[in-house]
Amino acid sequence: MKNICVFCGSSKGNRPEYEAAAHDLGKMMAERNQTLVYGGGNIGLMGIVADSVLKHGGDVIGVIPDFLMKREVGHLGLTQLHVVSSMHERKQKMAELADAFIAMPGGFGTLEELAEIVTWVQLELIKKPIALLNIEGYYTNLIAQLNTMTSGGFTSAKHRTILQDKSSPQEILDLFDTIHANGGAQNLERT
Repeated sequence: MKNICVFCGSSKGNRPEYEAAAHDLGKMMAERNQTLVYGGGNIGLMGIVADSVLKHGGDVIGVIPDFLMKREVGHLGLTQLHVVSSMHERKQKMAELADAFIAMPGGFGTLEELAEIVTWVQLELIKKPIALLNIEGYYTNLIAQLNTMTSGGFTSAKHRTILQDKSSPQEILDLFDTIHANGGAQNLERT
C-alpha cells in the first residue's frame, strides 16, 4: 500500500499516547516509503503525523477545504497541498488518492469520515482496507457498537470485517502489507 489516508483529530487529545502514536505512525510510514494522505491541517494529531512523516523523509499529500485555509490551519510545508471547495470534495479527493485508510483518535469529523469511507466499501464503490488505530482503548466502545450492529441484524458479518482494529501503528501497517501481499483482498478473518 503506497498511499495511506489517515483520519484523525485536529486537536491532540488529552493523553500523551495519542501524540506518541501519531509520531510513530508517521515515522513508520516514511521508513516504509508510504505517502501520507490526510486533511491538510497543521494542528492536532493531523499536524503531528504529517510533521513526523516529513521529518523522517517521507511524502505528505494534504487535502483541505478553502474555508479552513482561510482560518490559517492549512499545513504549508507539505509535499503537495490540494485546496478544494468543500468538505465533500475533500473526502472524495482523499479517497481517490488513498490505497488504504486508518482512523486514529479524533472527534466528530474523524467519525464522519470513517463512517462514509466504510459505507463506500460496503456499497462496493471502492475496495480499500480500513483500520481503527485503537490507542489505549480509544475505540473500544465503537468496536462494541459495531458488534452490536452485527448481532442486531443491521450489519452482516461480512460487512463487519470491513473495519479492522489494531492497537499499534506497527500492527496496522503490517495488516496492510498482508492485505497487499494477498492481492488487496478487503475482507480478512478478524485476528
